[in-house]
Amino acid sequence: MREPKLREVDERAFLRRLTPILGVYEAAMRPPPEQLPGRHTIMERHTAYPRFRAWVAERPRPLPGLGGTVRGFAYGFHGTSGQWWHDVVRGALADLGGEEHAAAWLDDPFEVAELHVHPDAQGQGLGRGLLGALCAGRTERTVVLSTLDLRPDSPARRLYRSVGMVDLITGFAFPGGGPRYAIMGGALPLTAAPASSP
Repeated sequence: MREPKLREVDERAFLRRLTPILGVYEAAMRPPPEQLPGRHTIMERHTAYPRFRAWVAERPRPLPGLGGTVRGFAYGFHGTSGQWWHDVVRGALADLGGEEHAAAWLDDPFEVAELHVHPDAQGQGLGRGLLGALCAGRTERTVVLSTLDLRPDSPARRLYRSVGMVDLITGFAFPGGGPRYAIMGGALPLTAAPASSP
């Protein structure tokens, strides 16, 4: 069986793969089915954000019983005011530590919007590979993201900490309800050493 390969895709190639990408998202996150059309629209809209970048982990062809070709994906873009996530998180960081604290993290950020690996393909290093490829060569000062705040030692939190990211906010509730998230950030380029500030 051929292992998935990491591949950078442009906006058009990302949109062509959006259905299998959403399949990976659904398998990894298990959202209520009625949320998937909205997530499709959000991902589609994100491709027009500044300096959009995306990577996929995919096999050359589907294999019986092992799902489609896309086994994981990650994408992000340059964060700026006027973007919903950016504005909400900047306000929360300012409330927590003041405007200077918020600016330190969000004046020049690369925002990782999504990073997911299909449950059947987890534990093979795909998440680490996708994150590293996605952030490589970025010229922004910081990288920021939100991840489910299930527990401090979840695989996702361990991965992000291992490349130098730290918790900025935990137990965060985005407007509109839903689960709690941890907001995490790190300095670019990513390192294997702990980061204490951007």
